[in-house]
Amino acid sequence: MIRIIVVIIYVALLSTFSSTKVQAEASYTTLHYSMLFRQDTDDTSQKKLDTMVIADRRSMVKGIADSLNVKLSALSPNLSVQQMLKGNIAGLYVQETSGEPGTEQSMIIRGLSAPVFNKNDIYSQQPTVYVNGVPMIKDNPFVFDIQKYGFNRIGPATNLLAGIDISNINSIEVIKDPAALAKLGPNAANGAIWITTKAAKSGRRDLSVNSYFGMVQASNISPINAQYENQFRKPFYQKYGTQDDYLNYVGYLRDSTSLEYYGPAQWGDRYYKNTPIYSVDLGLTGGSERANFRFFGSATRNAGNSDDTDLKRYSMSFQVNMAPLSWVTISSMVNVGRMDRDRNRNLRDRFAETRYIPDLYNPLSPNINTYQSFLNEYDKAIDDNRTTQAQGYFAVKLDLKPFKFVSTLNFDYSEGVRDAFFPTTLMEGNNFSSSYIGYNQRFMINNALNYTKDIAENHKLYFEVGQSVQDDRYRYNYANAYNGPNDFIKVNVVEGDPDKGNYLKPVGYLVYRYTDQIHSRLFSFYASARYSYKDLLTFSALIRDDGSSNSQPGNRWFVSPSANASWNLKNQFLKDNSLFNKLRMDVSWSRIGKTFSDDKFAAGPQYRVNAGWTLEPTIPGYNGIATISRPYSSGWVGYDIKWPYTDQLNIGFDGAILKNRLSASATFYRKDDKRMLINTPLPAETGFASQYGSGLAVRNIGLDLGIQGHIIMKDNFNWESGLNFNFNKNKLTALPNGLDELIVGDRKLKVGEPIDRFWIYENQGIYNANSEVPIDPKTNKALTFEGTTLKAGDPKWKDNNGDFVINSDDKILAGNSMPKFTGGWSNQFRYGKFDLSFNIVYAIGQKALNQSASLQYDFINREAANDINSVREIFSWQVTSDPSKYAIYNPWSSVVPYRLEQDMFLENASYAKLRAVTVGFDLTKTSLFKRKSSIKKAYVYVTGNNLLTVTSFSGSDPELIEYNGIYSGYGLAIPRTYTLGIKVDL
Repeated sequence: MIRIIVVIIYVALLSTFSSTKVQAEASYTTLHYSMLFRQDTDDTSQKKLDTMVIADRRSMVKGIADSLNVKLSALSPNLSVQQMLKGNIAGLYVQETSGEPGTEQSMIIRGLSAPVFNKNDIYSQQPTVYVNGVPMIKDNPFVFDIQKYGFNRIGPATNLLAGIDISNINSIEVIKDPAALAKLGPNAANGAIWITTKAAKSGRRDLSVNSYFGMVQASNISPINAQYENQFRKPFYQKYGTQDDYLNYVGYLRDSTSLEYYGPAQWGDRYYKNTPIYSVDLGLTGGSERANFRFFGSATRNAGNSDDTDLKRYSMSFQVNMAPLSWVTISSMVNVGRMDRDRNRNLRDRFAETRYIPDLYNPLSPNINTYQSFLNEYDKAIDDNRTTQAQGYFAVKLDLKPFKFVSTLNFDYSEGVRDAFFPTTLMEGNNFSSSYIGYNQRFMINNALNYTKDIAENHKLYFEVGQSVQDDRYRYNYANAYNGPNDFIKVNVVEGDPDKGNYLKPVGYLVYRYTDQIHSRLFSFYASARYSYKDLLTFSALIRDDGSSNSQPGNRWFVSPSANASWNLKNQFLKDNSLFNKLRMDVSWSRIGKTFSDDKFAAGPQYRVNAGWTLEPTIPGYNGIATISRPYSSGWVGYDIKWPYTDQLNIGFDGAILKNRLSASATFYRKDDKRMLINTPLPAETGFASQYGSGLAVRNIGLDLGIQGHIIMKDNFNWESGLNFNFNKNKLTALPNGLDELIVGDRKLKVGEPIDRFWIYENQGIYNANSEVPIDPKTNKALTFEGTTLKAGDPKWKDNNGDFVINSDDKILAGNSMPKFTGGWSNQFRYGKFDLSFNIVYAIGQKALNQSASLQYDFINREAANDINSVREIFSWQVTSDPSKYAIYNPWSSVVPYRLEQDMFLENASYAKLRAVTVGFDLTKTSLFKRKSSIKKAYVYVTGNNLLTVTSFSGSDPELIEYNGIYSGYGLAIPRTYTLGIKVDL
């Protein structure tokens, strides 16, 4: 019924609008722009083509959209959008789990909306990034379905947001207002990042050249050799070792005369390096008020300080705007780019790719010559990672007073290719080859019609109706092969006669092939209205209807309303007050549907091809035979699965005093994500391991604060300072089927508790003697751990329920993997021709489980297992923990004393970082450049990044923690960088 009403309104507006003169809304070429950044301009500005296309405007209320200081951020060699925004926006938390250039990073706006059990769970919680109104399509995590190990996404796994060059950006807004997000629809259910690129300018030619060159500083480490490892293990053997344990002492530590392990540990000279980085870009604009253009091109090299990792990026953008008639504006833009990534050479990542675990008895040697021999063999490998991107729009705007109509065609395409080959010398006589090509493709058609009506002098009505069609396709083809004929043939070759049907027969290789795709469509239309009274009150409301092909039949459509009210308190109560220059209150609420990223829920109960086995469930064939089965292991998809959705409420205040020298904003928010899916366990007699249940609900409440001040304003000296702050707290409010708690793997969810808590044992010390182990007076038996009697040398784990049995019932929920407080502090000083700026970011209240320390102390079980967790990388030959920090338990005990899930390894991961310091000099004001009339601006600067970290965390960096709160030690260092740059405008 609502869909019918909205369509009737849409048709009525098209057919009945009169020619009454109206006050024009600010022009735009992208759908929804006027609602998001609502400011009115006069007719004169509309005649200028550059303002008709893309405007650089800020929201009237900071709680609605927060802005990044792009000019300041552009002075740092930030590679990705996530790095640009880190610590600069209240309520936006960026996780950069590795300093390796081009790796995937996450952004979370106002807390987790769902639990994170594995790496693919983080994909569905990312905000959508819009570039000139085009919503960028994100990678889909469905490729994890064919992976045995989820360390890295197969393919190039390059961060798609690293393809946007900050030198081409005019503004970045983080949109958190519920009503603004509601207009953007399901794409923006997790928030939105609105990027506007630099626009073409009418009436003049502008040429800008920006460039920087810098160095990435190698990490300062404390390398070790086998002697250190021997000393580390000595107390364990002296205290608990038996004769058999000494006889079975690991081989590479036995011979102290071996230079391979006991010689100088100089591997760091090959692993950590000072590496150059650079960037150069050019922007050219020109044209008239009837037609103009902008061209931008750039080349960038960003590098890590370890393992020869780097990323090369090439990008180009072209924008054309035309006004063939006074009432017609045509605009188009195309961005294209390419990224080539040299990724790390970690053994674990390679074994995860090949699914082949060799004999790990002898690890890589810390000897520089032996390590160099390994690198020489690695030079025979192939690991090419290439990502190409194309994005753009074609827009037509008709200004047929009294109404305006905008139609846009948007597209976004990204393609990833990875070719890998590892020779027999790296794989114990077996070689490996793989090839991946995958793409993400989005087409979108938007249409919007708006109408403004002045009623008397002080009342104004604004109506808008809109419709959009979005078509997304994700696809990949992947093949891997083993046991090729030799190391010179690095790809699968074919032979045979096409007419005989055997022309695809491989030579030598054992080949496995995978292919899959997801095709989803989203159809939406909406109607909105806004009423304003003078410059005092504004009320707006919107209703939209969205239909998704990924939803089940009968639940395809979702109706979502939103409303907003704004009250100018300054004009209402303090109009003549000279202290207050601005004071405004905003209240906003919305309900937004959340689409499914996977189309399997649309199919309902289903079957699939599944012919693998327990250790290799993803292999698509066994003995050449594929079988049809139900999804017993991945989860049963039932009936009546409805749209998940999010309810959001904002109450915000925004004000300025002292002639706008001091401004502040405060926003209280509550975000309820409801009716979400989660895999819940099923009884074994059903035959299914689990089923997808609808009903998971999570609430985030918090406060965003922002303060901006002009502290000193003198002729020769200025000081500006800005502080942003966020407090966020989440809790689980509901589970499917009315459950109060749910255990999924090593995580426990409990209604009323935060969803990011760790489920761990409480460690209270060590049993130094068998007599210290408590005795159950009822049975006269000693305390046990999961059926094993505890003895001297075992940990004292707290028996919380007092049943004299330590098991999962005694675990507690403790700590949080997400910080409670996040934010940043920026300062800018200007003195004459010089300026100085620095930026500090912080995250407080999060904790992490130190898996790196757990594996180091659990060396007996780690070496005996010979699995993916037994891998010892070259960077493990360095001091990573304080040996005096942990008790000396019996490592041979069957209770596994150094298991990860205990509070002994739970650490405070709070930190504050001096992220950037820049010193600049304006050459334009010097006598040399004053004579050059062709040079409008010349500016030179020096920047240092990631200069200082303050933390109590024992790992290398508290930022290098996985999304689930576990520190594995695998994240490459976020390096210090020093750059010298110049910016010239002609």
